Amino acid sequence: MRIDIVTLFPEVALAPLSDSIIQRARSSGLVEVVGHQLRDWSEDKHRRVDDSLCGGGQGMLLKPEPLFAAVEALRGPATRVILMTPQGRPFKQALARELVGSEHLLILCGHYEGVDHRVIEALVDDEISIGDYVLTNGALAAAVLCDAVIRLLPGALGDERSPIDESFSDPQMLEAPAYTRPVEFRGMMVPEVLVCGHHGKIAAWKAAQALARTQANRPDLLHLKAGGKEI
Repeated sequence: MRIDIVTLFPEVALAPLSDSIIQRARSSGLVEVVGHQLRDWSEDKHRRVDDSLCGGGQGMLLKPEPLFAAVEALRGPATRVILMTPQGRPFKQALARELVGSEHLLILCGHYEGVDHRVIEALVDDEISIGDYVLTNGALAAAVLCDAVIRLLPGALGDERSPIDESFSDPQMLEAPAYTRPVEFRGMMVPEVLVCGHHGKIAAWKAAQALARTQANRPDLLHLKAGGKEI
């Protein structure tokens, strides 16, 4: 897989992808991630990439010319162009698994008040949001998307079973609480069932705890499980 990130802050996008599991995946050749400075495609002598909004309004908007030039320079026949934007569809684990099947992701990062809408109309395949909040720029959002996708690539994790047992492997249920040694720490004990060696009892305990945790932290997921529609 190859991932190209076009942003005003390539160092911000790449920094979280330069350590641990993601860096090992990059070093082993599972994925190539390249950050690109959007200003490199500006034809303005001052490398300007933004302008005021037509019709008035606060803030600045990324101009279409450099974004069109960047996509046209980097896009190939198998490219999926993604715009990171608060107006996009929510980024969830199912979408991360879908993106793993892509040969080439080209990620555009919004800034200021976003991008000229002609970029979305003509170039973008997916508008994606990592949450209902606004960041200073889309570089951090791009890093989040890349991390979630890269770790799902076959061979990226040491234990091939790891992605199966994580939170949101079941999109309507959180994971059960997890414990490790020591069994007793500052008067707090690992639940006895987890050290009893009875796999059936352990599985039942985990299922019950997962349900309780989901009810406490994410009851909206149980609403979906019961047949409610996400809005």
